Amino acid sequence: MFKKISVIIAATMLAASLTACSSGGDGSSAAAGSTSDSAASTSQSIINTANNADTSSTTVFTERDMTQSVDTSDSKTITMSDGKNVTITEAGVYEIKGSAKDAEIIVDAADDAKVQLVLNGVTLTNSSLPCVYVKNADKVFVTTQKGTTNALSVTGTFSKDGDTNTDAVIFSKDDLVLNGEGTLNISSTDNGISGKDDIKITGGTLSIDSASDAIETNDDISVADGNITINSQKDGLHAENDEDNTQGSIYIGGGTLNINASSDGIQGTTTVVIDGGTINISSSEGIEATNVTINDGDITIEASDDGINATNKSTAASIAVTINGGSIKINMGAGDTDGIDSNGDICITGGTVDISGQSCCDYDGKAEKTGGTLIINGTETDTIPNQMMGGGMGGGQMPGGMGGFNR
Repeated sequence: MFKKISVIIAATMLAASLTACSSGGDGSSAAAGSTSDSAASTSQSIINTANNADTSSTTVFTERDMTQSVDTSDSKTITMSDGKNVTITEAGVYEIKGSAKDAEIIVDAADDAKVQLVLNGVTLTNSSLPCVYVKNADKVFVTTQKGTTNALSVTGTFSKDGDTNTDAVIFSKDDLVLNGEGTLNISSTDNGISGKDDIKITGGTLSIDSASDAIETNDDISVADGNITINSQKDGLHAENDEDNTQGSIYIGGGTLNINASSDGIQGTTTVVIDGGTINISSSEGIEATNVTINDGDITIEASDDGINATNKSTAASIAVTINGGSIKINMGAGDTDGIDSNGDICITGGTVDISGQSCCDYDGKAEKTGGTLIINGTETDTIPNQMMGGGMGGGQMPGGMGGFNR
């Protein structure tokens, strides 16, 4: 299996965050590659996703992950039909066609097998079974053919496969990659996509409408590119391992994500790292993890609870929110809500953070602003106020509140 990066990212983000907050530097973004800070440089070299970097060469995404078009001239063609499951037992490229009801694509191959499912105008509607079920493989690619629209849906209550709760339209026990140049629409009475290992999205147009989490995994979710639209009655992106709190990171390096979620827009256990992309979130909480680091990107959050929340979910990462770059706009609902809420530290070294709401920030550790632009309810400030220590000022905490550390 592809080597997990959660612990590496958590450790390097901790080093970078602590050094950036305490250095009193010029506020340059680690993502811009201009910092001389050794910890930030180490983080950048390991993740290797700085601005303008070629994400296909990183440790996160392989060249095949990033390849959107597939030569199907030598592929095996499978045409789906009602009530007939298809089981794939060998590595290779499989072109999937047709429309069917209660028909399942099962991948049950060798541990080292890489299987690519090329969806070419497929429509599957199941009452209780996943449309794609990966029982065993090294990695499975779900690739949408250029110019095609594909639809996978489950309309009833999911059935178990022995002790396995197969609770998603695409359910994978091994690494899963979604890419391509076409469109995939997913509709689910439970989760949209569930993985026991890593889930990567590197291209294509993906739309998910789910009664539970839209995309959830035990290990890591990584997004390089793509146009992703999510309507979820629970979380948009969710990475959590109930048996190991050192797993469960989310990385976003690009793409467009429009997330409408009843609970969290993006929830990681260890880290959420954003290096780019356009992200629009409407949810109860916008982004949550033990450690949230934003290096770049255009991010808009409409939240009825906290906009960005760093909380104690993992022993593998420090509790902190670090903003090194990007454009972040947070609009908060009324009541006991915070634009940025950290059970640890808040550090702003670059970028633009624009918060509208009753409370800008709430933190239990320290806060420091060494660069960038912070706007609170329309007023720019060099101080990070603390709701917990200073309290709000009717209708929104204004600049100069207690607990902030000036540049």
